[in-house]
Amino acid sequence: MMHSRLNVPLSQENPLWLSWHDSAWIAVLNPTNVMDYFMEKSNPFYDRTCNNEIVKMQRQSFEHLNNMVGVEYILLHVQDPILYVIRKQHRHSPKEATPMADYYIIAGIIYQAPDLSSVFNSRLLSTVHHLQTAFEEASSYSRYHPNKGYTWDFASNKALTDKSKAQMKKEPEKAKEEPSSMFQRQRVDMLLGELMRKFPLPMLPNPNAPPTAASDQQPQRPDLKETNPNSIVTNTTANTNGNNQNGEFKPPEKRAK
Repeated sequence: MMHSRLNVPLSQENPLWLSWHDSAWIAVLNPTNVMDYFMEKSNPFYDRTCNNEIVKMQRQSFEHLNNMVGVEYILLHVQDPILYVIRKQHRHSPKEATPMADYYIIAGIIYQAPDLSSVFNSRLLSTVHHLQTAFEEASSYSRYHPNKGYTWDFASNKALTDKSKAQMKKEPEKAKEEPSSMFQRQRVDMLLGELMRKFPLPMLPNPNAPPTAASDQQPQRPDLKETNPNSIVTNTTANTNGNNQNGEFKPPEKRAK
């Protein structure tokens, strides 16, 4: 069974970002069947309105392509078994044809060769990017002073760069925090609810609540109980008049006359 794959990266409009291969053909690919491999229906680089498709449907030889007018594909270069180059061109006469695009097959994978304009644009953009980076780095070394004007300070900037590199090496990479899933959150909430039911929190009194009748009655201290003032006077008199030398209390009838 034949399997094909189409790798389409970011842009589907630009064919320079496309690649295609059929794993069933790679092991048996050779110069005699490479055109049949390129003419597979799932190949995005193949135009099914070309003259090759007409010749194939009529079961004629590809030598008849020279006598036709229109778009056609030819095998331009062979470096068996790793490289094959196929050209798409528009034929005007048996001896005149205008190239339209080139496709190269490396290890069974088909790519479109970039045109000269794309190569120049890519090289120019790369050059401008590196030049801009160089100018930004050079401007970071420049210093301005009202008396001296502009000067270059490479030592301090180099020291800062070395210091920042050392700090980056010392600082461990922080683990990326990933948000918890819905299953984890529901599971944790259930466990917390069970713990709250088993171990309820004590009810603390509210300091802003109004005082109750029970709280208004303050308990009396035992040492502040009311005493009879007559008993205090009697005891004082007894201690003054009736105590003996040892301080013992004697009733009045037993006192020494």
